[in-house]
Amino acid sequence: MQEILSNRINNLSESQTIAMARKSRELIAKGIDIINLSLGEPDFNTPDKIKEAAKKAIDENFSFYTHVSGYVELREAIAKKFKRDNNLDYTSENIVVSTGAKQSIANAMLCLVNPGDEVIVPAPYWVSYLEIIKLTEGTAKIIETTIDNDFKITAEQLKNAITPKSKVLIYSSPCNPTGSVYSKEELQKIADVIAQHPNIFVISDEIYEHINFVGKHTSLAEFSEIKERVITINGLSKGFAMTGWRIGFLAASLPIAKACDKMQGQFTSATCSIAQKAAHAAVEILPEETYPMRDAFKRRRDLVIDGLKKIPGIKTNNPDGAFYVFPEVSYYFGKTDGTTLIKDANDLCMYLLNKAHVSLVPGEAFGAPNYIRISYATSDEKLKEAIRRIAEALSKLS
Repeated sequence: MQEILSNRINNLSESQTIAMARKSRELIAKGIDIINLSLGEPDFNTPDKIKEAAKKAIDENFSFYTHVSGYVELREAIAKKFKRDNNLDYTSENIVVSTGAKQSIANAMLCLVNPGDEVIVPAPYWVSYLEIIKLTEGTAKIIETTIDNDFKITAEQLKNAITPKSKVLIYSSPCNPTGSVYSKEELQKIADVIAQHPNIFVISDEIYEHINFVGKHTSLAEFSEIKERVITINGLSKGFAMTGWRIGFLAASLPIAKACDKMQGQFTSATCSIAQKAAHAAVEILPEETYPMRDAFKRRRDLVIDGLKKIPGIKTNNPDGAFYVFPEVSYYFGKTDGTTLIKDANDLCMYLLNKAHVSLVPGEAFGAPNYIRISYATSDEKLKEAIRRIAEALSKLS
């Protein structure tokens, strides 16, 4: 079958987060009690005022096509959100609403990158970045980071990575998979480097904006010298527990926003009109109303970190946002329980899935093969039990 498919799809990798979630569901269907810590999905419900807005839209028959980029009042509300939360000045024409932040990233990347262009990607990176770059026929240029510097690149590393072929830098803060958050001072230094290279654009993935444990979120577009070359990606799935609503959006300079509208017009056109009405209600919610969920995630982070610190050989840092811990686990490579040999993090994740019945994602999916990603977007009780199971299974390896 592969020979009849395009090189484009044959070269594309399946998302390992989705693959692990699928394996978990298969075991659950067999009656096995799996604790799934592989997906980045809040376990909270969508706030009632958002659901009410969607119900009202259905009752009022708001069920026809909208503008490709989203109906204008929604885009105006998103522009106001950027001013309120990020001190960024945009109009509705700078906003493109899409079917999830992933589509927003793909729109921007497809509009900017030509075959052979380099896209600079700090590692660890979100799983879909590299696959979207493949679709553009661009080349990913990876900047390695480590747990010792909280998985953040320095301005010097960025400067050294830039070549005449460099076209885009893409990064996330707060970061998936590490939970790292770039400070305003760190982003200023990165902006200073970008300012020296007028042909480089930045895709700034800020989908975890509201899950930040260390203070006010900083958007890279706040630095005026590079604002016109920053495409800010955001959405509602993480901060407002709206994963299934599939709403993301970007803010960009007018030429890029128009290009993304044109691209989206040929792929999906506008996203669901009812979900747009829900999104309108969400972006009008003040950030303070999301603090209870943020605080719950912080408590869960501490619970997981405390538990992992008691397990021999696992190295962790203290992530400042999102809902992931990204521990270094190479201590267990080469060990065995007498039946299973752990050669790498992929083996370790499969071992923990089969023996501990806990679903995790190997770091190779994020460009960091000595690590695993643990999502703590679930209840305290499940997290405590998952850590107990992991510790017990790992104690059998020698």
